[in-house]
Amino acid sequence: MSVTDPMTAPTEEGLRQEALKRLKKKRDFQAHLITYVSVNALLVVIWAVTSGGFFWPIFPILGWGIGLLLNAWDAYGRKPISEQEIAREVDRLRR
Repeated sequence: MSVTDPMTAPTEEGLRQEALKRLKKKRDFQAHLITYVSVNALLVVIWAVTSGGFFWPIFPILGWGIGLLLNAWDAYGRKPISEQEIAREVDRLRR
């Protein structure tokens, strides 16, 4: 959970807002994934119908795929900031 004030414990409303924020990120990622698959499938179909030749759809597939992976990490992999991390950073700032 993102913590704005390290001296206060999270309230029910704060936890609810954080949960809503995380759920929105997950829904946004799912929409991004569906769009990615749909558009890239269409590009592969266009490639197959027009010539076959050099597989040019690889460029948007890989380029957009990097962004998709970063979006997935943000939605599912990023861990909340802990009180311990905040305390360590405060100690570093004091030095």
